[in-house]
Amino acid sequence: MAWVCEICGKKPRFGNNVSHAHNVTPRVWKPNLQKMRVVYQGVNKRRKVCTRCLRSGRVARAVS
Repeated sequence: MAWVCEICGKKPRFGNNVSHAHNVTPRVWKPNLQKMRVVYQGVNKRRKVCTRCLRSGRVARAVS
């Protein structure tokens, strides 16, 4: 599964865990994606949407 929001294009961010002893290991922050039916540009489709787009009202849930 590609961790990319189909509305805003948000994708994983990469960085490092840094311990108290300053040991550095790579890590990934993934966006909170939900697979749901939404109305986007007048069309009902199943899309992977981040929760930020849902809360901000960029997309609306499709009425079934």
